Amino acid sequence: MRKAIELEAISRRKVFSLAGLAAAAALAMPAALLAVSEADAQTRGMERSDDRRDDRQDRRNDRRSKKKKKQKKAS
Repeated sequence: MRKAIELEAISRRKVFSLAGLAAAAALAMPAALLAVSEADAQTRGMERSDDRRDDRQDRRNDRRSKKKKKQKKAS
């Protein structure tokens, strides 16, 4: 009734080929499937810091655009 399961030693060559296949499969999968969505991981502190960063970038862009306008007027 029962068949005895025979264990076979796996050669290093087979282990390396399996590891290579696993690495290739991991690289082939889209990052979206492997990573958790950022929206789920965000906390209120992260949202505030993102908002502050956006505000700083907006102010910086405003300053740069005003500087370009002054340079065009001067020339």
